[in-house]
Amino acid sequence: MRKALLALADGTVHPGWSFGARGTTVGEVVFNTSMTGYQEVLSDPSYKGQIVAMTYPEIGNYGVNDEDYESGRVHVEGFIVKEAWETPSNWRATRSLHEFLEDQGIVGIQGVDTRAVTRRLREHGAMAGAISTEVLDPDELVERARRAPPIEGRDLVKEVTCTEPFRWEQGDWELGKGYRRPRSPGRFRVVAYDFGVKYNILRLLTQVGCEVTVVPAATPADEVLAMAPDGVFLSNGPGDPQGVPYAVASVRQLLGRVPVFGICLGNQILGLAYGGDTVKLKFGHHGANQPVKDLATGRVEITSQNHNFVVDMASLERSEHADALEVTHVNLNDNTVEGIRHREHPVFSVQYHPEASPGPHDAAYLFRRFVEMMERA
Repeated sequence: MRKALLALADGTVHPGWSFGARGTTVGEVVFNTSMTGYQEVLSDPSYKGQIVAMTYPEIGNYGVNDEDYESGRVHVEGFIVKEAWETPSNWRATRSLHEFLEDQGIVGIQGVDTRAVTRRLREHGAMAGAISTEVLDPDELVERARRAPPIEGRDLVKEVTCTEPFRWEQGDWELGKGYRRPRSPGRFRVVAYDFGVKYNILRLLTQVGCEVTVVPAATPADEVLAMAPDGVFLSNGPGDPQGVPYAVASVRQLLGRVPVFGICLGNQILGLAYGGDTVKLKFGHHGANQPVKDLATGRVEITSQNHNFVVDMASLERSEHADALEVTHVNLNDNTVEGIRHREHPVFSVQYHPEASPGPHDAAYLFRRFVEMMERA
């Protein structure tokens, strides 16, 4: 086994052992509390710019397969685990986690006290870090971590969005057959902005009867409207929503003209388009066990989440659209905004991930709500 080091920008250093690719990587270190779903986490474009530490101690048990991707490649900058299993035990596995990360060029470290890392981030907040199999001098690696570019203000969306529009034609999964094409044409034409969209969002849109065209993040609003969509979807994505002003400007031009549904970064962009503001959380919400309350029904859902920024509730109350906007969902851990809607226009969004992958399916009904909204429009 080859030695490796994890260094945090506050000077904390954790020794461990290399797995995956060799080299040096930097990024903002965050922790994820999911027990399973590491392949989906690794391939989620929302993690661009970040090094992910998994709190569950054993990762890699069931290996990696050819179907459970949430995008075309791995997007995390690095991976931190307590114990990485070398020999997977699952009939769907095609390779080990080590082989997968090595193929993708992602530097990983195992043998780290991930509980100590998590407590550090909870107490002091998400911070820059570095993993290396080459730089084993603690002081030098800490300095590299401190030189890592911050997440705030960066446009990470441009690094994960598609380059050309395309039709999505993958629906539900069937044992022995994999993901199938939709059985019938969609009833509603939906244009999905790709800010870093997860595949399972697109699958669920097709399953509820949508014909989905995915467009690059910088697509102007007039080009979207020229496609005559029945609805527009605003996807998840990485980084600071204030780093993508072009997306905010496009969405602002769509409001009131076409039904809009947003998830995660899409929720934040919608908040900015309505004159609100966003703030960075201390250590973010990353995992599959966040309790969210629907203020209209009183129902509590356990949700999958992955974000570092949220819409500031007070800023919505100060905006010129305050009378027409309504906060629909709140996080029961910290009372942050988890959903908003417009009282008059067919527009709503949520901060969490109703498509899961990984995580619970409590909120999958929101895709049907989007369809119902387009039916009424």
